[in-house]
Amino acid sequence: MVKNKVLNESAVISDLAVHGIQEKKGNDIVRLDLRNINSSVADYFIICHADSSTQVKAIAGSVEEEIYKAIKQDPWRKEGIQHGEWILLDYVNVIVHVFKTDKREFYGVEDLWGDADIQYYKSA
Repeated sequence: MVKNKVLNESAVISDLAVHGIQEKKGNDIVRLDLRNINSSVADYFIICHADSSTQVKAIAGSVEEEIYKAIKQDPWRKEGIQHGEWILLDYVNVIVHVFKTDKREFYGVEDLWGDADIQYYKSA
């Protein structure tokens, strides 16, 4: 029962994160479902990019706001806020990556998890 609750919470958080990204027009939104990969560090990775550091920061802020508004949860950890090149929001079982366009291309996070089920989303 507890495991199902965690999985449901992960799905809710990932949906809220996607919505937050869409609100600020994040580009090429992808959700990697890592639940069937034994060595995964989370249930989901949510990935998007933007052309400017200002927009990267706005997207990350929108994701935090949407999740907090809905379920009163802050990220466990945040990285990259200061520079706005690659912001990582860690919700333990859901990790949100907001990249500046060139950084996303350089790091290729999606390619590292080639076995994941991938779902693509349109910007709002």
